[in-house]
Amino acid sequence: MPKDPIVDRPLEELTPAQWEALCDGCARCCLHKLQDEASGRIVTTMVACRLLDRDRCRCRRYEQRHRLVPECIRLTPENVPALDWLPTSCAYRRLAEGRQLAWWHPMVSGDPESVHRAGVSVRYFALPEADVHPEDWPLLLIDGEESPS
Repeated sequence: MPKDPIVDRPLEELTPAQWEALCDGCARCCLHKLQDEASGRIVTTMVACRLLDRDRCRCRRYEQRHRLVPECIRLTPENVPALDWLPTSCAYRRLAEGRQLAWWHPMVSGDPESVHRAGVSVRYFALPEADVHPEDWPLLLIDGEESPS
C-alpha cells in the first residue's frame, strides 16, 4: 500500500476533512442495531436508517443526521475503539486496531465502487426502514462478519 498522509497518522491527528475521507462508503454503520437484553450484545440488522441512500451508501442528510436521527452515533477517534459493533472491515476500526486498509478501500483501490464490488457495502441487501416493522427487525439479523478483509 502506498504511503498516505491519512493512514500513516494516528486517528487523533486527522483533520476533519481527512477523517471524513477515511470512510470507505460501506454504510454498515447505518444499519439499525439491536441489543440483546440478556447478554448486552449488540447485533446488526439488515434494516437501513431512513436517511440512507442505499444505492450511493451515503446519508441523504449528513449534516443534519444527528438532529433528524438522535440515535445516530458520531464516530470519533476517541469512541471508535469502544464501538465493537463496528464491522471488522470498517476503515476507522482497522486503523484504530493498527491494521492497514483493505484492498477494496477506495483510498487503496482508487475506485469508490470497489467497496461495492467486493460485497462489503450494504448496497445489495439493506432494506428500507419504512418497509420493515420494528417488531420484525430481530428476524433480519446479519450473522457474523461475511465481508472480505
